[in-house]
Amino acid sequence: MSSLSGITVLEFSRVLAGPWCGMMLADLGAEVIKIESFDGDDTRGLGPPFRDGLSAYFACCNRNKKSVAIDLRTPDSRALIEALVRSADVVVENYRTGTAEALGVGYANFAAINPRLVYCSISGYGRSGPEARRPGYDFVVQAESGLMSITGDAAGEPQKVGVAVADLATGQNAAIAILAALRHRDASGQGQHIDVSLFDTQLSWLANIGSSVLFTGEDAPRYGNAHPSIVPYQAFHASDGQFVLAVASEKLWAQTCHALEQADWLDNPDYHSNASRVTHRVALCEQLARIFATAPINHWLELFRQAGVPAAPINSVGQALDNPLVKARGMQIEIEGVPMVGSPLNLSLTPVVYREPPPLLGQHSDEIVRRIGLDPAALRAAGAIR
Repeated sequence: MSSLSGITVLEFSRVLAGPWCGMMLADLGAEVIKIESFDGDDTRGLGPPFRDGLSAYFACCNRNKKSVAIDLRTPDSRALIEALVRSADVVVENYRTGTAEALGVGYANFAAINPRLVYCSISGYGRSGPEARRPGYDFVVQAESGLMSITGDAAGEPQKVGVAVADLATGQNAAIAILAALRHRDASGQGQHIDVSLFDTQLSWLANIGSSVLFTGEDAPRYGNAHPSIVPYQAFHASDGQFVLAVASEKLWAQTCHALEQADWLDNPDYHSNASRVTHRVALCEQLARIFATAPINHWLELFRQAGVPAAPINSVGQALDNPLVKARGMQIEIEGVPMVGSPLNLSLTPVVYREPPPLLGQHSDEIVRRIGLDPAALRAAGAIR
């Protein structure tokens, strides 16, 4: 049995944050029924690359789901939606604020049908506040939340992160909130409405950088591959390329000094503590740069491996996926010929289960409609399902 066996999720969402949340719940054993328009989730068409008509983008966040294609604007779809809601535990939606209500699939509508329902709304800027009706996309939120201002080369332009981190983090937050609400529902019998936004999530993910600005009142500079509060903690050039070094404690600093045969640095007041190393980062990192330029990457990686100091090459995505650790940890999977990155969630008694590949649009419409006692042929003739 999986952790969420017996939980049914209706996913009225598209692109990434909502589908990411839905896939996390599906991997944990929930039955996730993806409600799509006749055009399907936008990401079905986002490519290349495609494999047999399936986009890599759609594949990354839609495994273990069933797809039902419904025209929510058709009155004949109403009986189907209401029947699905009666037997559901969770709804995930990421319509623009007001759209779910206009379509008759808002929280108030569904809570009247099923008071035990946990209903999660995902949006760019939240379901309340002055920006509630504003559309939000990851790139825009990375810019507006301050993330881009601290990402990129210190002397260059602000940069977005290479993946949609605001979307992904919001999807994870939504899943966490849903699990908490389910626990409350099981104890009290009450469902509730969850409001999770990209902006709120990304602002919280500023973490120590946001906290530092609140502490000092001074804005955060951009450090590139260096760290604002830890030194040395950055990329360095070896004689044949770059690697990263992360000396995040005084113990690691001592191990680094001994490995580099620079034990005198331990008595140098400029480098004695992390705070002093941050103050004198330029002088220290210039000395380190001169040392590291004398030998290739593998020399330094092996030196630090033996010393117990975290260091790593800067891999490409292909190199990362080829790492033997990926196979050892089960992080590359294949379902019916569709390759995917696996779930990072490892539970000893209720592990994730990979049951189904990403669904075709409307692949399970007939199955789901018959299950709830309706006639798929009649609904299709009425234009309610595809």
